Amino acid sequence: MKTLEGKVALVAGSARGAGRGIACMLGEAGATVYCTARSASALDESAAMVTARGGAGIPVRVDHTKPDEVERLFERIRREQGRLDVLVNNINGDALHMWKSFSKIPPSIGLEILAAAIHAHLVNIHFAVPLMTRGLIVEITDGDGFYYRGNIYYDLSKVSAIRMAMIFATELRRKKIAAVAITPGFLRSEAVLESLKVTEENWRDAIRRRPEFAESETPCFVGRAIAALAADPNVMKKSGRVFNSLELAKEYGFTDVDGRTPRIWEWLSNSKFKYKKIDDAFYSYFDLNYDFLESEVRKLRKEISPSSSKSRS
Repeated sequence: MKTLEGKVALVAGSARGAGRGIACMLGEAGATVYCTARSASALDESAAMVTARGGAGIPVRVDHTKPDEVERLFERIRREQGRLDVLVNNINGDALHMWKSFSKIPPSIGLEILAAAIHAHLVNIHFAVPLMTRGLIVEITDGDGFYYRGNIYYDLSKVSAIRMAMIFATELRRKKIAAVAITPGFLRSEAVLESLKVTEENWRDAIRRRPEFAESETPCFVGRAIAALAADPNVMKKSGRVFNSLELAKEYGFTDVDGRTPRIWEWLSNSKFKYKKIDDAFYSYFDLNYDFLESEVRKLRKEISPSSSKSRS
């Protein structure tokens, strides 16, 4: 079903992996999808796949760490479409991660990762919001808990994505723009398949070495999760929260493109890796009386405004 027909989406970081899968599934739902990344050749392929799925894929080479390039991108979307309905922040800097102790990672590498995974997301949202009436902002993360992810820069990247969803849910609630964080499970991305020396055709051969790979998912699974959220008229009720692709599949009734329902989170719950998913008790430390907070902020702004300073003088 073309549940997103007439909608316009931007998937920032859609040359490969989860970003490509997300773009394709938004296209499958009928959306016009701007596919962006720094690699022009890979983007052409991603956009063509979006179109083949039934949407309209538009490739645009953009370095999202450069605000002037990002501003030109959103000006183009405004000029060509006049609106934006879905923004997916999938820029992450993962390829730069060095799995070493903090003292052995050059600061220049760490700062480059944070520029891609945090600063670029903030710039995208800054230019996206003026184009959005209602709509959905998605922060792609890894994991739906608050545990340490084994590397300081990786951890800051992924936890910040969750935090940004919580913050922008507050900032944008009056505009009816939902902000959520979403984590895929064990993703069968190109990089993962290459590291395990298998392909999408024979991926099950890697299960002998990595038993949890039996519950892996294609990049399209998380894409269908986002397409389902974008089509949900009650998505504002989910704003400010983090979800995994499996729980959204159960709620919305979709499967992966191979017909499976990967259950990596259930597998992990029975393994030695124990963690606690972020829950309502965790969110309660952040949730506030928004109306009271906004009234206090308005008072503060009035007190420090230039006009107030002149009147006092």
